[in-house]
Amino acid sequence: MTRIDAKFAALKEKGQKAFVAYIMGGDPDVETSLEVMKGLPAAGVDVIELGVPFTDPMADGPTIQLAGQRALEGGMTLQKTLDMAAAFRKEDDTTPIVLMGYYNPIYNRGVDQFLVDAKAAGVDGLIVVDLPPEEDDELCIPAQKAGLNFIRLATPTTDDKRLPKVLQNTSGFVYYVSVTGVTGSAEAQAGNVGPEVARIKSATDIPVIVGFGVNTPEKAEAIASVADGTVVGSAIVSKIGAGEPVADILDFVKSLADGAHRG
Repeated sequence: MTRIDAKFAALKEKGQKAFVAYIMGGDPDVETSLEVMKGLPAAGVDVIELGVPFTDPMADGPTIQLAGQRALEGGMTLQKTLDMAAAFRKEDDTTPIVLMGYYNPIYNRGVDQFLVDAKAAGVDGLIVVDLPPEEDDELCIPAQKAGLNFIRLATPTTDDKRLPKVLQNTSGFVYYVSVTGVTGSAEAQAGNVGPEVARIKSATDIPVIVGFGVNTPEKAEAIASVADGTVVGSAIVSKIGAGEPVADILDFVKSLADGAHRG
């Protein structure tokens, strides 16, 4: 059982929904992003998604694209992102960390070496948005064998024919993308999301977490009420990009977490 599995089991026992927060590693610099990361659990975050900056983030809207650019310009790398995870793990051995990004940096390092390094850094799961199920032998299967959850995205265009393929080797949780488009491009609507989550849950026992388009405590509560939890990324990253004090960023995160937990 990974930390992700253990976290969702504990939340289910409490009858509570999950709150997942995304930050970009190294944005605006390593020190600040690590300070934010270390503060997330106390702000109510159940799972941390740690972004690996990449030059061509095709699934991300302007907010996260800019965060990745800031991080890269500051010298952030895959190794430094893993170092961030390892530094976090020295103080927190329970909060799950999911690396979220693209396959190119992993391929460049080599899958076997990457998996060894990710496990050593205390990473629990991977979201690699540009590797479809047809490429499971490339990273997904080796990651599962190494003890890492491989989390897949389902979208509004994932029909009943495609869904079994998407779910085939998914573990940890399913990340349902609530809108058609990139991150931060539109607002999620619980009325639209609910039936889709129910459809996915009828095909799997894995928790279904909803992200993209969740940006307020009220929205987090509404979306969590029709799913197993919710993810917020762009709304948090935009505050980091605006240079807001870390304490204020964490207060905002807590308001989002409280909303999701109420759901």
